Amino acid sequence: MERAQLLERLASETFDLLVIGGGATGAGVALEAASRGLKTALLERYDFSEGTSSRSTKLIHGGVRYLEIAVKTFDRVQLNLVRDALHERAIMLRNAPHLSRPLWLLTPLYKFWEAPYYYTGLKIYDLLAGKARLQPAQYIDAKGTLERFPSINPGGLKGSVAYQDGQFDDARFNVELALTAAQQGAVVLNYAEVKGLLKQNGQLGGVVVRDGLSKKEVEVAARVVVNATGPFSDTIRRMDDPDAPPLLKASSGIHIVLDKKYSPLDTGLLIPKTEDGRVVFVLPWLGGTLVGTTDDPAPIVDHPRVTEEEIGYVLRQVKPYLGEIPREAVRASWSGLRPLVSRPEADTARLARDHLIQKSPSGLLTLTGGKWTTYRKMALDLVNYAVRQFELQAGPSRTEQLPLLGGQGFEPDGAKKLEQMGWSSDIAQHLHRSYGARATVVAQIAAEGYRTRLAVEWPIIEAEVIYAARHEMAYSPLDVLARRTRLAFLDTLAALAAAPRVSELMGRELGWSADRVALEAEKARAQILSAI
Repeated sequence: MERAQLLERLASETFDLLVIGGGATGAGVALEAASRGLKTALLERYDFSEGTSSRSTKLIHGGVRYLEIAVKTFDRVQLNLVRDALHERAIMLRNAPHLSRPLWLLTPLYKFWEAPYYYTGLKIYDLLAGKARLQPAQYIDAKGTLERFPSINPGGLKGSVAYQDGQFDDARFNVELALTAAQQGAVVLNYAEVKGLLKQNGQLGGVVVRDGLSKKEVEVAARVVVNATGPFSDTIRRMDDPDAPPLLKASSGIHIVLDKKYSPLDTGLLIPKTEDGRVVFVLPWLGGTLVGTTDDPAPIVDHPRVTEEEIGYVLRQVKPYLGEIPREAVRASWSGLRPLVSRPEADTARLARDHLIQKSPSGLLTLTGGKWTTYRKMALDLVNYAVRQFELQAGPSRTEQLPLLGGQGFEPDGAKKLEQMGWSSDIAQHLHRSYGARATVVAQIAAEGYRTRLAVEWPIIEAEVIYAARHEMAYSPLDVLARRTRLAFLDTLAALAAAPRVSELMGRELGWSADRVALEAEKARAQILSAI
């Protein structure tokens, strides 16, 4: 459906549920609601996953750190969070097999007493997963550890404990959540900013939304309005009630990307203790090595920047395990904000990642907190709550067994079929893992003359730009470089070099003038250099 038609539907229909925020939480709510027969709209002021939801550690996990805190402090909230997340981990792996995979993680041991401590903890992790567990945790001796992770420091190494969690492409998962919600009947629109709330007799009845592309404003009627804006939840709450007390604290998590030589393709590293008692991951991801994260109090801003001090911190934490890594080895970096439900006495590293549903006197529902892995549980809780509170007519939940767009008809051997069509193995594997059952559509576009790589070192091709503009609601070069493909998150220099060509391709598809093409390329380059 064309954008003008979507805006017309927004202006002319009354929705059961209108969701503000197109990150993991909001897109999850939209899919949960639409798939249950509720008339649903989803509005995002920027691009889907532009904020926190594209900036995670890329793990689908229960949270080993949260389990450790739960056991040490007898914290049932943390324990339940881990249990719920492990259940949801299995669902994410099943519903998006193209965008997710199980990944082995090693916890290196340099003292003999660490072996029983971490082995026992990870066995509890497995037990909490129940039937949703992956491969069981196991002890590996020093020789086996070096075989699995050759770049690890061998000096004093006693062995490691290996366990499995899930890994995924967070931004593409988020985009497919939104597209699957649209497939289920939701009206889904990015670059659509809510500028005001509509009330009658003190009760919320809709929103005023401004289209960021046409600059047109429309009023949208809705029985229920859901605030799912992550770190910006308090902004929408104060739009509803200027005196609303804050619900959130935010913490920043930064990640860096190194060359693939720093990690094997199928195994990551969990560094269990940093200089300030936190954990750091070293993970293979989309042909690079992802390292992070930090966890520090942070102001809430649209595009948080990475500081040199933060990059230095991450490199310092991995030095005892991987050796000295020069600053110039960092190919990309980014920062994301975590929305943490506020507890005045707790620091951000110890705040639980549980979620909160709040109903204001006007009827605004705010869903905040949580973590990526529990997005579906959060959405389920919110829609169930809305159905009860507002007497909505909804069917049973279907999302536990509902594959995302590229997972519908997914074939595990799809990459081999692409190779048989003449694609190199790396491009075939990339298309298969990024688009799943939709990879053949990208391949058909490539046959129109768009087979060329966007960057020599990476398997991302020009056809993906066209596909993103035609089928994935991409409206700017950065939508493609950062979120439909992940080039800007993997290699800053390669993304900068590709920006003019991406802008040119999008201009052809979307009817831009030569001046607009140049302007969009420059805007993309500026944002990549500043904060993606």
